[in-house]
Amino acid sequence: MGKTSVKTIEFNRIEAESAFLHPRQNFEPFCEKFQVRFDPLTGRTTHYSHFGAIKPQRIPVESYRESAVKGFCPFCPEVRDKVTPKFPENILPEGRLSKGEAVLFPNMFPYDVYSAVTVMTDEHVVPVEALNGTRLVDSFSLGIDFLKRVKFIDQSLPYHIMTWNYMPPSGGGLVHPHQQYFATKFPGNQFMDEYRASKEFFEKYGVSYWKELINTEKDLLERFIGSVGNSHWIASFASLGMLGDVMCIFPEIYSIDDFTEVHITQLVSGLEKVFEYYKSNNIFSFNASLVFWENNQEFFSTHFRIIPRTFLNVRDYAPDFNFYQALLQEPICVVLPEDLCRDVRKYFES
Repeated sequence: MGKTSVKTIEFNRIEAESAFLHPRQNFEPFCEKFQVRFDPLTGRTTHYSHFGAIKPQRIPVESYRESAVKGFCPFCPEVRDKVTPKFPENILPEGRLSKGEAVLFPNMFPYDVYSAVTVMTDEHVVPVEALNGTRLVDSFSLGIDFLKRVKFIDQSLPYHIMTWNYMPPSGGGLVHPHQQYFATKFPGNQFMDEYRASKEFFEKYGVSYWKELINTEKDLLERFIGSVGNSHWIASFASLGMLGDVMCIFPEIYSIDDFTEVHITQLVSGLEKVFEYYKSNNIFSFNASLVFWENNQEFFSTHFRIIPRTFLNVRDYAPDFNFYQALLQEPICVVLPEDLCRDVRKYFES
């Protein structure tokens, strides 16, 4: 049976409005608009509302340098060698890996059988603009090297993941910049949904959804931010973060074996541009992920995703995570992807 030709990826949305008598307009009739968007791959929905009502809130992160606020940090170089673990020789003969300022060692609270932490800097407090190319390349290189070694010694855990919580709103337990790397059979519901839908798309149309998405977004120019080498940066149509999210797709990379230093450099180059946007827009915290799938498939491309995090206010330190995400498992976003794309694209064009 022949494959059905791909004509377009559908970007479906429902636009609606809620009516009330506005107290700031003398209780005159007023309609507030909102959207529900459907992820073009998985069909999962995102609510878009509260437009313009939520802005990134900064906290005085510099205060974390003060000993009374900082407390004990196992990632600082003066204690790190004494209080952080080492890998057994059969996993990592060196015990730990290091490159530049970056150091990788076992996660004492592991996510899976092979679970590592990469401390990215010697400094305890590093603002986003100081996460420069050298620090980023060294950190990613260590993590990718670790995942490749793990895959060589144990292929029973086919999925390889980097996760990153940066600064307090992200849920990170320590301010000191660090990333997590682990191999797993259970990569999480988001990735599993994307994997199954990518496979179905490939079986139906005979082409990769991720390649088709890049081509479609390039044609539309509504959410396509730019390219750096083989990496393509897009503002997601159905965002996962309250302040939107940016994706970097490597369409020809499918497993950890395919990912080279060249790709790391391309990822870092684009990420530095995103960080320029973050600095200009008062964003100082984020979550990020990078996922690699199993060998012998060409339908689930490697992609990086980053979402800003913030407190809704710094009086109560209310998080940007509420019943929608926690109980309904539904992202809610206050920034339209088309607007996010327009704002971030400037930094890719400069």
